[in-house]
Amino acid sequence: MFSRKNALLLVIDMQERLLPQIEDSVNLTNSTIILIQCCKILNLPVLVTEQYPEGIGPTAPALSPALGKCPKISKITFSCCREPLFLEAIESTARKQIIIAGIETHVCVFQTAADLLQKGYDVQVARDAVGSRTNANKEIGLNRMRSRGVEITSVESAVFELLETSACAEFKQVLRLIK
Repeated sequence: MFSRKNALLLVIDMQERLLPQIEDSVNLTNSTIILIQCCKILNLPVLVTEQYPEGIGPTAPALSPALGKCPKISKITFSCCREPLFLEAIESTARKQIIIAGIETHVCVFQTAADLLQKGYDVQVARDAVGSRTNANKEIGLNRMRSRGVEITSVESAVFELLETSACAEFKQVLRLIK
C-alpha cells in the first residue's frame, strides 16, 4: 500500500500546446487538478515536468492554481528518468512510491514508469489522470505498464489509499474535492 510518508506525485508534461490535442482533455485536466489538490492536502511532494517547453509551451494554465509554486523540470528526453535534474529532485525526497499523472500515456508516462520500476521505485498510474491523443494509444501505454508491474489505479483509489482512514484530519477536505 502507498503511504503519505513514502509517496509523491509526478505530473508529466501537461503542457498548454499538447493538452488540447489529448482525448477527453477536460476530464483528464479536472482529475489531475483534484489529484494535485489532494496530494497537497496530504503534504506529498509534487514534481512537474515539461517536455521541451520552448516548443510545446509551459504547463497548462488550468493547472497553475492547484500547482502553485511546484518546481517544474524541463526535459527533452521522453523518460523523466533520463533527465539528471529530475533524478536529483526525486532522490532528494527520499520517497520510493510514485503516483503518476500526465501525458502522453504511451510515450513519456510509459517510459518514465518503466525506468522508475527499474530503479526500484513502486509506481502507480492514475488511469483517469493520464491521456494520449487517441484512446488506442492510451490503452497500449496502460497495458505495457501493467505488464511490467505498474499498478493502474484511479485518482479516488490512490487518494483513499493515502488517507487510510476517515478518522484522519484531512478526510473531510479531501472528500469535498472528490465528491
